[in-house]
Amino acid sequence: MAEILVQRAASPDEFTRLTAITWITEFVKLGGDQLVPHYADILGAILPCISDKEDKIRVVARETNEELRGIQAAPGVGFDVGAILSVARRHLSSEWEATRIEALHWISTLLNSHWEGVLSFLSDVFETLLKALSDPSDEVVLLVLEVHARIAEDEKHFHQLIVYLVQNFRDDNSLLEKRGALIIRRLCVLLDAERVYRKLSTILQGEPELDFASIMVQALNLILLTSSELATLRDLLKKTLFDADAKDLFLSIYASWCHSPMAIISLCLLAQTYHHASTVIQALVEEDINVKFLVQLDKLIHLLETPTFAYLRLQLLEPGRYIWLLKALYGLLMLLPQQSVAFKILRTRLKTVPPYSFSGEQFKRLSPGKAFTEVNHVGGSQIAEDGDGDTRNGHNGINFASLLKDFVRVQEQHRAHSKMQSQVRCSSSSSKDIQRPEEASGALAVPDTNKPPSRTSSRRSPGQLQL
Repeated sequence: MAEILVQRAASPDEFTRLTAITWITEFVKLGGDQLVPHYADILGAILPCISDKEDKIRVVARETNEELRGIQAAPGVGFDVGAILSVARRHLSSEWEATRIEALHWISTLLNSHWEGVLSFLSDVFETLLKALSDPSDEVVLLVLEVHARIAEDEKHFHQLIVYLVQNFRDDNSLLEKRGALIIRRLCVLLDAERVYRKLSTILQGEPELDFASIMVQALNLILLTSSELATLRDLLKKTLFDADAKDLFLSIYASWCHSPMAIISLCLLAQTYHHASTVIQALVEEDINVKFLVQLDKLIHLLETPTFAYLRLQLLEPGRYIWLLKALYGLLMLLPQQSVAFKILRTRLKTVPPYSFSGEQFKRLSPGKAFTEVNHVGGSQIAEDGDGDTRNGHNGINFASLLKDFVRVQEQHRAHSKMQSQVRCSSSSSKDIQRPEEASGALAVPDTNKPPSRTSSRRSPGQLQL
């Protein structure tokens, strides 16, 4: 009887579908555990009806679905976890959002009640779950992330999840742009932000596509600085100079953040390693300061005015103690075009710094000889950073000179990559511009001297460097 009703539930006739679904509902209510062997077949009939165009059928199908899910069945009494997973996996590809959502609810239910049974069939469904992260529905994506978070309690599957995410973001830039923040923030809530960022950083260190690595790091950095879900991670990073766990996290993130100069500067300001931030700024060369860099710098200047960096603004009340902070901010100011809004914002902020005079001891700390020694002394791992220079109450133990070398090395790779891309573009464009002799002679026509000179030819339009 159950098999017949399941077949009739897929009938093109509305009345037949409604009658079959209604009978199935009654069977589930009355039969209970006796219908366990038919769970997969019944579920396969119910899930499409949840998205039926007829309201009555949708209501009955949802009622049946809840009844079926509420029955607690133990494995070994005819309850086939693999068959139910197969049905749920198949309907994850449904064109109807409601059906995909209910399929995910079933997978989540199975993970909660039959964890070991699901793991034994995980290879059959894991790939489909990964692809579902690109679903057009935000609700579906959030549910998929919850399922993945449950599976990712196992380290092996956690690694597979993060690797697939990075690969997906690389292959589909629009996914990173539209859904990247949603996915990363939700994973940080479900799986611990520090764990997620450490794993992402480790993967991005070896990323062969340098352009993507830079874009991905910039996205992760912006999420780190702005998301409420990562407030705990930001608080930990602020303790970098005197807390061992914070220092370890800083070093872990720093390695991949080297792909973006602005991300490194932001990380240093967040971690209060102002001396190193100033050194990184001065290590930038002409090729680094391009339009993309200035756009990122513009974002950072605006972020400095948010509550995230309130502690940094308050430290400006003690300019004698936070000399390297001032130097770093003035360094950023000098990189900004004077006509930009960001320049005016930062200049206005720096004008509010109290005009305290520096003591002779503080000028000693900023003397050129000492600064050069601190920046270039690779062997010494104990380097006094920022603050009041008193390291008695904390260990910083970070070889900032070595970190600077890593940053410079990665940036050199990016510059070499950019030059190679420019050469390829120039060679391809020059091949397209080869003209026939008569076209070339026509192109050498004498310009009209009576025509007034164009303004764009005499001066650069301010819109060409729009932040």
